[in-house]
Amino acid sequence: MPRSEKDNVQVIGLGQACVDYLGRVPSFPQEDGKMELLDLHKQCGGPASTALVTLSRLGIGCSFLGSVSDDPFGREIVRGLKEEGVDFSFLKILPGHSSQFAFIAVSRSSANRTIFWHRGSVPHLKKDEVDLSSFRKARVLHLDGLMIEASLEAVKQARDMGLTVVLDAGTLREGSLELASLVDVLIASARFAEPLVGPGARPEKALEALCRLGPKTVVITLGPKGSLGWDGENTVAQKAFPVQAVDTTGAGDVYHGGYIYGLLQGWSMADCMRFASVVAALKCREMGARKGIPTLAEVQAFMDTSS
Repeated sequence: MPRSEKDNVQVIGLGQACVDYLGRVPSFPQEDGKMELLDLHKQCGGPASTALVTLSRLGIGCSFLGSVSDDPFGREIVRGLKEEGVDFSFLKILPGHSSQFAFIAVSRSSANRTIFWHRGSVPHLKKDEVDLSSFRKARVLHLDGLMIEASLEAVKQARDMGLTVVLDAGTLREGSLELASLVDVLIASARFAEPLVGPGARPEKALEALCRLGPKTVVITLGPKGSLGWDGENTVAQKAFPVQAVDTTGAGDVYHGGYIYGLLQGWSMADCMRFASVVAALKCREMGARKGIPTLAEVQAFMDTSS
C-alpha cells in the first residue's frame, strides 16, 4: 500500500472476517425436522471487518488486519474488502487452511437470526505479526476481541501512537476482561456481561459492572430495546429506530462502525449512540451483514425525518 494511501487510513480494525450463507425460513424447525428455505444469500461478514465496511461506506479510510487462507472463502473475503474500499494490505493470507464461514437462518416473521459457524483452521494473528507503525494518520484502533494475543499487542502499540481504542465485546472469553480493562470505549452486548451479573440482570446493573473494568466510556447494545451508555458522568438511554426489518445479522457490528464515525467527528457519547442506532437500523432492511449498510447521505436523510 503506497504511503499516501496509508495516510488516508483513520481506523485500523483487527479481528475476524468470514463468509455468511443466509437463508430465510418461515419459522425455526424443531430438532430432526425439516424447513424449506425461502431464499438463500451469500455475503461477507465478521465483527471487525463489517464495522470497517460501515465506516468505508460513510467515507472513512480503513485498514483491516486479520488472517484468512487462500481457499474460496478467503478469496471471497478479500474480494469483499476490495469492493468496499477497505485496505487489506496487512491481511495475512496463509495457504493450505480453511477460512471462517457461517450459515445463518433468518426468521421471516421476526428478522432474528440463528447462527451456525465454523471457525476454520487458519491460525490467528500472533503478537509479532502486529505492526501499526505504517498508519501514521490513524486515530482509532477497533478490536473485536477474537484474537486476544494480537489484540493486546495492538493496544500497546496504539497507546504509544495516541490512538483511541474501541472494543466490540460480544462474548466473554479467556482474556476478554484484561482486554476490556485496557480500552477507551467498550461497546458490549448484553450477553457479554451475563457471567459478571447473572442472566436476566437489569441493563443498568450490567453497565455498572462493565464500568468497573476501567474504560472511559461503556455502551451496552440491547437489540430492539436500543442501547445504554455511560461516559464517566452521564448515563444515556438510546432507543432503537423502527424500520421494516428483514434481517438483524451484523446490526451490532454496524453499530460499532457508526459509533466510531461519531468519535472521529468529536461528538458526545449521546450523539454517537444516536447516529450508530440509525446506521444499524437501516442495515436491518436488507439481508446479510453488509448489503443494507447505508451511505452518509442516507443516514442524514433518515435522521432529518426522525425525532
